[in-house]
Amino acid sequence: MANSASGTRLGAWLELVRWHKPSGRLILLIPAGWSLWLTPNAPPTPLLVGLIVLGGLAVSAAGCIANDLWDRRIDPLVERTRHRPLADGRVTVREAVVLLALALLVALAVLLVLMLGLPASGRSLSLLLALAALPPVLLYPSAKRWFGYPQLVLALCWGFAVLIPWAAATGSLAGGWPLALVWLATLLWTFGFDTVYAMADRDDDRAIGVRSSALSLGQQAPLAVAVSYGLAAGALGLAAGLQGASWITWPLGLLAAFGMQREATLLRRPELPRSAYGRHFSRQVQLGGLLLLALVLGQLPGAGL
Repeated sequence: MANSASGTRLGAWLELVRWHKPSGRLILLIPAGWSLWLTPNAPPTPLLVGLIVLGGLAVSAAGCIANDLWDRRIDPLVERTRHRPLADGRVTVREAVVLLALALLVALAVLLVLMLGLPASGRSLSLLLALAALPPVLLYPSAKRWFGYPQLVLALCWGFAVLIPWAAATGSLAGGWPLALVWLATLLWTFGFDTVYAMADRDDDRAIGVRSSALSLGQQAPLAVAVSYGLAAGALGLAAGLQGASWITWPLGLLAAFGMQREATLLRRPELPRSAYGRHFSRQVQLGGLLLLALVLGQLPGAGL
């Protein structure tokens, strides 16, 4: 009986950090991968990749917990979120705060390990970036209460998934246009897919008085998503070109860009079920991963022949 209760409690904790929804974890790691494979030092070492993955998972977990703490009184009123562990009482606020602290400690430990391999200037930069990332990550869940485009705040959070790996790989942010373009691509892509995510909750959000880009854009939301995806693919492609990407990068990149536009077009269909928006989100993971694969393959020996 006790083992069953422990298993149930552990399952609720894992659900709090969304381990049962791997798409949400991967979609943060993908821009980090874009960054690592576009630095002048690419391809990155396995150790660096492993540390970035672990740190990304920890920050993602912290963001999920912070989100649910902010929204614990709103989530029971929204169909998609009413069965989250904090919303339905399976996890207490105290437990959530402890888990949040643990996630942040893991992220800090990863940062300290990363800093060991950097020069003094790189260590200071990495620490500053980590500190700068915390406020938007922890405050993003509140943005829907005071800002009509909270998805832009999330996009800024995702931007640190580009800046921190780049700084960890090179010791600086002197990346010029390639770094600026991959950062911009990440912001645009994130704004697009999170706007779609918010489209599933429009009726509930309107009823309880919270804001989202899906509500603010209204019927123009699908167009805004298509434009965001198009500009994101273009910016990432330009960054890859500036870094001398090999020929194999381009057919895969074009396929991913086409897929993103196709998914954006499907949003124009009338009376879409809520499940359609979740499928769109999952497909963005696949398409963003395809873009990453294009960059990775472009770094293989002989790929430029």
